[in-house]
Amino acid sequence: MTYRNRKAIRLLSVAPALMALTLLPACFDDDDDGDIIAAPAPTPTPTPTPTPTPSQASFDVTPCLTQEIPGTGGFTVADAVVPDTLTLNLAADAGFPNGRLLPDPVIDATLAVIFLDLTQHSPFTFANIPLNPPENDVAFQSGFPFLAPPQGSPPIASSGGSNFSFRSDPPGSYVRVDRMGMPAVATVLIGSDQKIPYNDARPQDDVTGEFVPELTEQLTGLTQALADDLTNAGLTPCAMPS
Repeated sequence: MTYRNRKAIRLLSVAPALMALTLLPACFDDDDDGDIIAAPAPTPTPTPTPTPTPSQASFDVTPCLTQEIPGTGGFTVADAVVPDTLTLNLAADAGFPNGRLLPDPVIDATLAVIFLDLTQHSPFTFANIPLNPPENDVAFQSGFPFLAPPQGSPPIASSGGSNFSFRSDPPGSYVRVDRMGMPAVATVLIGSDQKIPYNDARPQDDVTGEFVPELTEQLTGLTQALADDLTNAGLTPCAMPS
């Protein structure tokens, strides 16, 4: 082994010791009294404060059910949906909710009376939004059955109604699979788990208040979901924050 190689080996062997000596001053203070100074503790990273989840507003929908529908002589929303029937007063002008004319926007009107303050808005507020078609694409007939002639290929000939055959079976011969008195009540205000019992029930059962808790619960849930959208659209909900 040459002299140069032996010298390199010695330098490598003492290198760790030299490095340790260079680090020693950091462990002592400057007055050479030998006191050991502890290394500063690391600054803990602050834990961010989680943003609280806003609580969902709660509403009392009683004012929606007790408000009167304009032009009905004191008929309230509750009167319209309990019992779930569509009534017709022959002494009053025909038109929803007194019966139903073919062009009546019944769904829009029903949604308006269950969600909006009727002292501030018309029952036809939603119907007047320019999204609906202004009229049927084919004119209605002036006589029975009043509906426009069916469209199809080939077209079906129109009829004056003289060839209609009306069943004369007693009521017990029929089975009800769905009931739809007031539009949107069974579809909007009755939850999925109650639809079969509701369809099996009769208007007489409605009068006893059997489904009032269900109607109230569903209307409350829908109001909680839609109230901010109605307010942002410049509309006044009938429900009151509780």
